[in-house]
Parts: sequence; structure tokens; C-alpha cells
Amino acid sequence: MIHSSYYKPRIFPFNDDCSPSEIDRAQAIDPTISLNREKVEEIGRDGIVGYIKKTPTIGYRLTQLEYGNMEFWRKLTNKADSVLTLDLNDFKTPTFDICAYLTDDDGTFKGTIWYPKLRTSGFSLTIGDPDAIIERGFDFVGEKAVIWQGANKYFIYKEHVAGSGNDDEIDLTSKAPIEDPDNAGEYMVRVLRVRSGATTELDETTDWTYSDGTKLLTIVSIQTSDIIKVYYTSSTAPDVQFALNDADPAGILADSCDIYVYIPGSGKPSSSDYMYRVQSATIDVSFDREDTKEIGNREVVKRGIRDKTVAVTLGRLLEEFTMEEVLRGVASGYGKIDIEKFSDQVTVIIKVYEDDTKTTFKYGLKATGLTGSELRGGAGINAYVNKENALEGENLTITSDAGEL
Repeated sequence: MIHSSYYKPRIFPFNDDCSPSEIDRAQAIDPTISLNREKVEEIGRDGIVGYIKKTPTIGYRLTQLEYGNMEFWRKLTNKADSVLTLDLNDFKTPTFDICAYLTDDDGTFKGTIWYPKLRTSGFSLTIGDPDAIIERGFDFVGEKAVIWQGANKYFIYKEHVAGSGNDDEIDLTSKAPIEDPDNAGEYMVRVLRVRSGATTELDETTDWTYSDGTKLLTIVSIQTSDIIKVYYTSSTAPDVQFALNDADPAGILADSCDIYVYIPGSGKPSSSDYMYRVQSATIDVSFDREDTKEIGNREVVKRGIRDKTVAVTLGRLLEEFTMEEVLRGVASGYGKIDIEKFSDQVTVIIKVYEDDTKTTFKYGLKATGLTGSELRGGAGINAYVNKENALEGENLTITSDAGEL
């Protein structure tokens, strides 16, 4: 049997100079594969003719504990480590592979489950209550899933940065590629070239060749500083399957957050915009994806997002009407709060710190252009009155640069 302790997830960004990494603080991984096979029957036959095998649909749900690091956000958007700020447009076209290296309780490596070319269809940040650990949730979509085992059991990634001159050969001897058992003569899963920020998937023979005898991958046309990203399978283990991250917090509690709600116009949020008595908070982002195929091809050829929705929900105990005053755009104590006059330019900021001292800022989320969508709340016997405010918009910034907030 394979215990979750030996299920080692790793993400491989597709575009740009963005290297693979382990997926830290994962709490639940729930892939769902729909084979999409359509039964065919016909008049005059008792039974089925057969099944038409349509393109499968992959849904991949991941839950993480918040640990105050933007690394995973950058991997999803295929951004370099130097990038500090992301917005929702950065999720439109990037793709990534996720794989899990599997070892049983006896220490025997069993194989790799590989989900190629996933895209982000939504994500959330949830603070369930004042004592809760903050959680991240992610939803990905794709079309393929492969189990690599036997001689092909290890999924390998090799990166080569071309030096000056004709640096066109990549030696794969140390982790020799194994032929695809379904396709004679095929040894590479994928070969990418990153040149001047543009990523191109290279074709065999036209753009590259491989010799199983010499274990050399040769790039047909290469330039200095080209980054070649090579993916294949091997019977030899990769150097890194899962690097333990002990530098970041194990998890971050709700007491290590600040929440601000305000209407822009007077610069950055001030202490008067801080929200007190908040009992729960959720930022939920969903994408209406436009991932296009074409006649004559089973692959997705263009990726994009038609529409995006940012939903913010804040639950609190009813003591003051601060939230309603903000939505109305009036000062504290204003005599009349008419819900029909609520603003459609509200900003919500959640800042995440390393701990409850709030001395080390980690990163934050800023949703702008929000409008109130729903007000809920009421009273029960022997309970304090609660209130829940839901807001909706289309803009969200994720940043580790405190100045952006």
C-alpha cells in the first residue's frame, strides 16, 4: 500500500525560466478523471456497437495550509522567483504538469502519476474562524493522466542553458531515457525551448534528435542563453523527488492576518479601515475558461479565460455597522444607511504575516472594484447576532510587496 507520507507531489511549470518544485503543505489531493466514452447502439442490433473514445476530462482539486510563501502561486502562473506581484490575467494561458512520485510502505518505488498541461480554473483563500489555520484551495483542469511504471517508472526533468558557441548536445546518460512502450522509437515526452521569454514546444527531427546509443539529445538550431527543458521517463530516479520545506511556517493561523475594507480615494488603507469582530473570511476566484481545440487535433491549441469572478465573504458579530458604513461610503455614525446606495468600488485587503506578532509580512491579496452582492445574518435563541457580507468583482492582486497593498 502507498501511504500519503510517500505520495510526493511536484509541479513542473511549462513556460519561461520557471523551474519545478515540490508542492508544500498539501492537505488533500483529489483528482477526478472522466473518460468521456460514448456508447453507440444501432437499430437492428441487440447490444452495443462499441464506444467512441472522446478526450478525457481531468479535474484536480488541491488543498494547502497557508504557509506564507508565494512560490506556488508563481509556479501556477509560470513566473520567475523574482516576480513579486500577480493579477488574474497571469492565470490565463500558463500550463503546468503535476506528478506524484509513489513509494510503498516497504520503501519500494512503484511509479509516477502524471497530469500534463493542467490549467487553473479557480482558487480560494479561506479563514474558517478566529482559531482556524488559513487554507488555500485550488482547482485545475486538463485532458490527460498517465501512470508511469516498470522501466518507465520515474518522470524526469532536465534543464539545459546553452552556453556560447554550438552548445547543442545534452547528455542524458546519468538518467537514461526509456522508450515509450506504446510508441516504438520515442524516448522524449516533451522538449521545450525558452528563447527571449518565449516558450516553444520543439518537434522531433525538425527541431531535435535523440540517439539511444550515445544518450545524446541534439538541438538542431540553438542560440546562446536558450533554455532547453526536457521531459522523459527513466528507470533511474531523479535527483530530487520532494525537497522538505522547513524554512516556512508549518501553517499560519487566523490571528496572523489583517483585514481592511475601504473605498479608494484617500490613498492606502488606514487603521480606521481595519475590520474588527470578523469571524470568517473567504476570497473565492473562479475562471470561465476558453480552452480551444480544433478539428483534426485532440489537443487544446489555445488557452484563455472568458470571464473571471472574485467573491469575497466576511462573517462577523454584529456590534457596530462599520462594514455597512464602508459599503455606503459614509463616516462612522452616519444616520442613515440605505443599501441601495452601497458603493460598487469597494476594496478588500487580507494581509498574511508570519505569526501573530505581525512583524514579518509574507504576502497579501487585494480585491478591488467590489460591489455588495448579498447581506445575510440574523439572531437565534441564546446567540449573539451575526452578520455576513458578500461582495463580488473581477479584480484580484496577489503580492509579497507590501507597497502594492
